Amino acid sequence: MRYLLRTGLLGAITTGVNLLRGSRGQDITWRAILGWVSWAITLSLAIGAIKDMRRQEKGLPVATDSPFAPKPDKRDRRQKRRDEVARLAAER
Repeated sequence: MRYLLRTGLLGAITTGVNLLRGSRGQDITWRAILGWVSWAITLSLAIGAIKDMRRQEKGLPVATDSPFAPKPDKRDRRQKRRDEVARLAAER
């Protein structure tokens, strides 16, 4: 149940149902095609979020662009930047 509520899957499913109801008996236009493409992208992002949630729960690595990826600490980022600046200064 938490996958339905936390990942936007429920919204994607209801949007698909509404698109299906609205497209019955209508001609196919470029607006309808854009609506279906948008729905497909939304659905695939919701499914990807579910996969990332499950991977994180199992302790498997998650892609860095995922919202479920661990965020680096500010101190770690500052120290990494200082190390990079020091390395560049030493090369000169």
